[in-house]
This record gives sequence, C-alpha cells and structure tokens, in this order.
Amino acid sequence: MSGLASAANIPELRKRAVFTLLMLLVYRMGVQIPTPGINGEALAAFFAEHSKTLFGMFNMFSGGALENFSIFALGIMPYISASIIIQLLTVVIPQLESLKKEGATGQRKITTYTRFGTVALALVQGMFIATGLENMSAPGSAGAPIVLHPGWDFKLLTVLTLTSGTAFIMWLGEQMTERGIGNGISMIIYSGIIARMPAAVGNSIQIIQSGQIPFILVPLLLAMMFGVVALVVYFETAQRKIPIQYAKRVVGRRVYGGQSSHLPLKINIAGVIPPIFASSIMMFPATIGKFIPIEWIQSMSAAMSPGTVYYYLLDVSLIIFFCFFYTAVTFNPDEVAENLKKNGGFIPGIRPGKKSAEFIDKVLIRLTVVGSIYLAAVCVLPTMLIHRFSIPFYFGGTALLIVVGVAIDTISKVQSHLVMRNYEGFMKSAKLKGH
Repeated sequence: MSGLASAANIPELRKRAVFTLLMLLVYRMGVQIPTPGINGEALAAFFAEHSKTLFGMFNMFSGGALENFSIFALGIMPYISASIIIQLLTVVIPQLESLKKEGATGQRKITTYTRFGTVALALVQGMFIATGLENMSAPGSAGAPIVLHPGWDFKLLTVLTLTSGTAFIMWLGEQMTERGIGNGISMIIYSGIIARMPAAVGNSIQIIQSGQIPFILVPLLLAMMFGVVALVVYFETAQRKIPIQYAKRVVGRRVYGGQSSHLPLKINIAGVIPPIFASSIMMFPATIGKFIPIEWIQSMSAAMSPGTVYYYLLDVSLIIFFCFFYTAVTFNPDEVAENLKKNGGFIPGIRPGKKSAEFIDKVLIRLTVVGSIYLAAVCVLPTMLIHRFSIPFYFGGTALLIVVGVAIDTISKVQSHLVMRNYEGFMKSAKLKGH
C-alpha cells in the first residue's frame, strides 16, 4: 500500500494510471451502446433463461455487453482465442517457432497474425450470432422475437458492428499496454467482471434478508470467501526456485560468471486457461439441450448440469488435463536446459544438457500436479456451495482467478515502475557526484 501511495507522487506513473482509467471508461461506455435492430426486453428475458449456459460465461467475460448486445458484444474473447491458437500453432508449425525465437521482430509478426486471426474469428462469430438471433425469441409461448427486422441487412450490419467493436477493444488493450500501466487485455476483462460485482453483492444481501440463508451461516460464508481469496493469492505468487550456478569464464583480461541465480517456476504455470477451456466444454451440453428437443440430448444435458456428480467429476478431470496439456505446450524443459548450457549455467549436482532437462521436467510435473489440484479446488468447491445455498455471488472459479491474478500483476507493474524510477534517480545522483 505504501508503494501504491508513493506512485501518485510520480508524474509519469500518475499519467499512465489516468490513461488506463480513461480507456476503461471508454470501454464501459461502449458496453452500453446497443447494436441496431435488437429488441432489448426480449433479449434480456432470453439471457435470464439461459444464464447457466455458454451465453452466461461469455456474458461474464464481456462485462454484460453480450446481454445488452452492445457494439462490444463479442468482447475480447476472439482476441484471446486467436492468441491461444497462435500459441499452440508455434509448437506445430516450424515457421512460427522460428519467429518466436527471433525476439522483438518475430514477436511483432506473431502479433500481426494474431490481429488478423482476431478479425477472422470475429467475422465468423458475428455471422453465427446474427443468424442465431433471427431464430430466437423471448421465453414463453407468446415470446417476442429478438430481431425486429430479420434479413441480410441485419446480418451484415451486425457482423460489421461486432467485428469493429472487437477490433476497437483490441486497439484499446494495446494502447493500455503501451501507454498505460500494462496488460491492457487483462485489465479489460478485469473491469468487466468487477463491474458486475456490486449487483451480485446486492442480490446476496437480499437473499440473506429474505431468510433463504440462515443468518448464522453468514460469518462462515464470509470467512470462506476471504479464505478462498487468500488461497488464490498464495498459490498465484508461489514459486519453486531452482538454483542456477554460472561457471567462471576468462575473456581477455576479464572474468565473467561465477555468479549464482535461480530459475523461478510458478506452481500454476497454465494460469486461467484450463478453467476457461473446461468451463466452455462443460457448458456446451447445457447450451445444446436448450435448443435441441431430443430425449437423449435432454437427459445428457440434465446429467451434465451444475450440481450433479458427473458434472463435478468431469470438470475436475478436464481442468487437470488442460493444466498438463497447456504446460507441456508452453514450457519446454529441453530448450531451457540448452539455453543454460550455452550461457555456462548449470544446476548444482546435475549435469548440464539432458540430465538438467530431465530434472526440470520432473520438478515441472510435480508442480503441475499441485497446481491442477489447486485450480480444481478453487473452481469446483465454491460451485458446490453456491448450488447448496443458492448464493448468486460467485466467489470462486475463473472469475476470481482472473480478478486476483490481474490485481497481483498490476501491483507488480506499479512496483517495477517505482524500482525503475528509483534506479534512474540513483544514476542521476551518481552522475552529479561524478561531475
């Protein structure tokens, strides 16, 4: 808190913070601008009926933009999907892998490919959404149609509007990363989730006042909420530090190396990707069951609905699977061991090269086991309590992981700016003393 308080006294950091807040304000204003040709009341009734399907999850990530069907209805999800696809393709396609190794130049090309992929996904998703909305109506026998004037005019206008909105959000995120505090895309998702929290807290208070939850359980639930947040903070900041020793090298008359360092490995390397993938797959049967009136599909949808044993078992299995899968894709122990060997570094007691790669891989597997169990517990246990006590305030799962993770990362960015500021001050004072 002292670091954040001192950040307000630094002009550059203050400007970055104000710029970030202004960009978030622009985003939240755009969430309230509706797309033309939509019956707002019918759409609100539709989302109230399908809040526990994929629509509810995408609406959460868009900060309510999908429920309002605003110009930002697609949110930043096409960009996230394109980024994940490009990241996975770098392992399969050698050209992308070589670009990744080229440094800043290759990263700019990968960013360009991600932008094109974002626009392509937004076009496809916009067309599917526009076509689907024309066939939907509000719940009930006399439900009003969601689209006022169906046809190709509506489809083309909707696709153009949603794609432009996604491209604008992507630009906002990049501007916040470059000119703001940093991590603009994460901040956009963070603001969307936080914006819906006051309404969720208000609903929880109304349920407590109505007597649906015994008042004696309220302190226990509050303690559990703070406990889950503390658990997430602990695991998201925890690291396994592998000691690294650099051998001494004599170049000319100078001696390089001979220093000790460490290789930090997070317990949760995969981040929030496994819960996002698992939630998407788990909500897919419920979404299909809402629209296909076939008996076996309806029974499968009921068996896989939240609150059943099958739902929790499959959800935990998918989270653990995606933890190992995404970690294996994004972290290469052989490459890390080879880089250490080239730079003259080695793990004490472990031979450089293949043996070091095997040791790092062994440590990584153990960390992934712990991290996957932690993610499964954070995502599933609060969901059980929510269905048991009918609490609308979601204090677990993907939303909490994103909120806490972005908050921790933002504080780290602020601290890095403060350290850089102090370092520049030390350098200036040293120059003055030298003169």
